[in-house]
Amino acid sequence: MPSAQLPRAVFAMDPVHLPLLFPPPLLARLRRAAEIDPALVVRDFTDPAAASALAGAEILITGWGCPRLDTDILDSTPRLRAVLHAAGSVRSLAGEALWGRGVTVSSAVTGNAVPVAEYTLAMILLSGKDAFFHRERFRRTHAQPTPPETATTGNLGRRIGVIGASRVGRRLLELLRPYDFEVLLHDPYVDAAEAAELGAQLLSLEDLLRHSDIVSLHAPDIPETHRMLDRARLALVRDGGVLINTSRGALVDHSALTDELVSGRLNAVLDVTEPEPLPPGSPLYRLPNVFLTPHIAGSLGNELERLGRIVVEELERLADGLPLAHEVRHADLARVA
Repeated sequence: MPSAQLPRAVFAMDPVHLPLLFPPPLLARLRRAAEIDPALVVRDFTDPAAASALAGAEILITGWGCPRLDTDILDSTPRLRAVLHAAGSVRSLAGEALWGRGVTVSSAVTGNAVPVAEYTLAMILLSGKDAFFHRERFRRTHAQPTPPETATTGNLGRRIGVIGASRVGRRLLELLRPYDFEVLLHDPYVDAAEAAELGAQLLSLEDLLRHSDIVSLHAPDIPETHRMLDRARLALVRDGGVLINTSRGALVDHSALTDELVSGRLNAVLDVTEPEPLPPGSPLYRLPNVFLTPHIAGSLGNELERLGRIVVEELERLADGLPLAHEVRHADLARVA
């Protein structure tokens, strides 16, 4: 295809992410599918140096650090027909004006689900082995545990409760299949037959909480899920149960969860919190029954290339006049991340 026929594209993100999203071989492939200047990475749409490129841009390749695409910004991109997001959710990126102009939006959220599900699986397996408890105990005693201290340890037959058959939730369900777990699922948009196909038993949220040894959150952050795990529902989780949250901190009543963790009744693996990060004085930094990480479950380091690859594949489809594989529709935002 002659270069004159290639669609014109512009990068719009924090430039620090570009080399990991598009390493040289992938960038070369991208440049075969679009006319793009890899030295121009726009973060400020009012920058005069970017005005000419934005005015001719048919495609924006966005990522973390791109401002919300609303009326003022869209006025600088009159020819825009597609936004390919090299990250996860487009909720904070795509303003109403974008949808109103009929711009096609695609996201690499499916690729971002992979490391989140992998992180979650690792934490489920470690939690089932009581690895965090034994690590703390070993630090104190320097001694092997006694049989009574390992009587409840092990992953055989553990009941894993997955809240949300989202992209991450579904990927996690796939990863759980080889293990000797009993998998439970709650999702209001899934019926019992589909849950069975996913390898899980469908339960109400309350029953899932009552019957799970380990509960993993994978629901979207929408008004209906805000603090869905409130004080009453957290109280349903069995003593010694584990809550894993790699979704959003807003899904849990943080005050109620803190009380449960301080009491020692529950354990938690928290990659996300509310607020994020927690204030320096939070007891969760110090509790031995809390494994706290700084929002690392999603794509980091070499995992970013997976997101770039999805964007390049979408760009190639656009250039060939084919439908996108990862299109995000406005109507879907009411129930997805």
